Amino acid sequence: MPHQDYQSIVDAAVHCAYECEHCEDACLGSMPECARVCRDCADICWASAAYISRGSRFIPQIVRSCIEICEACATECEKHKDNPHCQKCAQACRRAVEEYRKVASVAGIA
Repeated sequence: MPHQDYQSIVDAAVHCAYECEHCEDACLGSMPECARVCRDCADICWASAAYISRGSRFIPQIVRSCIEICEACATECEKHKDNPHCQKCAQACRRAVEEYRKVASVAGIA
């Protein structure tokens, strides 16, 4: 599949990474577990955007990890209902999972 076919996944990954970076920064000090999982999620999403953009043969492995980490991040951020940045992060993570699942189904790893 040409890398252009993955544009919506790359966009979702970059948006998720961006929101996770923002959330991590806002949670530092006050909510360390949230900050940690956001950092992990941002890192894997930035990396996945690169792997997917270049059509790497390791996309299935990366996507599998992305789904797991994004779901964990969304679950953690959803606990913090009084923090808009956490809610935005959770939404971005859920959206990224939807997109990653599209790749997973094409790759036969869903």
